[in-house]
Amino acid sequence: ARALTPQTAETDAIRFLVGTQSLRYDNQIHIIDFDDENNIINKNVLLHQVGEIWHISTSPADKGVLATCYNKTSDTKVMTCAAVWRMPKELESGSHESPDDSSSNTQTLELLCHLDNTAHGNMACVMWEPMGDGKKIISLADNNILLWDLQESSAKAVLSSSTALEGKGQLKFTSGRWSPHHNCTHIATANDTTVRGWDTRSMRQIYCIENAHGQLVRDLDFNPNKQYYMASCGDDCKVKFWDTRNVTEPVKTLEEHSHWVWNVRYNHSHDQLILTGSSDSRVILSNMVSISSEPFGHMVDDDELSDQEDQHQEEKIKEPLQDSVIATYEEHEDSVYAVEWSSADPWLFASLSYDGRLVINRVPRALKYHILL
Repeated sequence: ARALTPQTAETDAIRFLVGTQSLRYDNQIHIIDFDDENNIINKNVLLHQVGEIWHISTSPADKGVLATCYNKTSDTKVMTCAAVWRMPKELESGSHESPDDSSSNTQTLELLCHLDNTAHGNMACVMWEPMGDGKKIISLADNNILLWDLQESSAKAVLSSSTALEGKGQLKFTSGRWSPHHNCTHIATANDTTVRGWDTRSMRQIYCIENAHGQLVRDLDFNPNKQYYMASCGDDCKVKFWDTRNVTEPVKTLEEHSHWVWNVRYNHSHDQLILTGSSDSRVILSNMVSISSEPFGHMVDDDELSDQEDQHQEEKIKEPLQDSVIATYEEHEDSVYAVEWSSADPWLFASLSYDGRLVINRVPRALKYHILL
């Protein structure tokens, strides 16, 4: 397995979706519900009969709707296609009820629509408009950016605009991310060693970071609280942080992994917490305080402090907290292809390795209280 996503619209229950990559069997989407009070994982399985799943993403507005990119073999060619699906009604919201094993029939996803891409090439990923009503989707196919409008309860996808990467050679997008800032009018894409920003209204390029990494760029993410900040990671084993207003140099670089970094994710609530997963089989949680929206810790109201404390507090505020690696998780024995934060619990995250092992972890309690208090 290499596809993992939180159920974005589900903010009460802790839920992740995993897509499998099996050549011999029908592929599946596993709905993973984590009951954090009792530390129990419950699982429901949905059949995804069209092929092995390379990418999975969920609607920000509708708990039941998701999109997958999958491999389809026709004649002699393998194509990567994309489609929008609906899960069965009774599985839409996260519950702690585990299905009774004797009666659990595997259910099938309902196909809402294909993002028809035969003309545009192989799909790399599908991104939902982050703050939207779940009607706008962008897909990246080979060198094309396609903006879709989902209509009639998502059963029809209309291509509303598109643009293509121009240049020498076979240009292909590897991944992309939709920015939650600027009224959701910006996206960032990665192709080869380059990161580009695009305006979704004009479909024009707004910035370009050439040679962002020494080798292929694998993944991107936007800081949820600081509008010009983003992170990228790649095959040069590095994670880099950028201010898109000045793209000549990264703001910071992390070099903790010993192999390709497949995934980078900002915590949705506390943007100093950064999660990365790599084919060195490790997941690393870093505390990038100096470039976060709270570089000096929480501001304390002056009235609450006595004189002595006041002086001490002022000294503390002048000095930014140190960036550091908080923890390295080594529960995986295979390449970690995906890491994701839970949409419901900001202190909880999941990681997925190629051998199908899903691990759920928490931010260390001491750090959690350090951030909160």
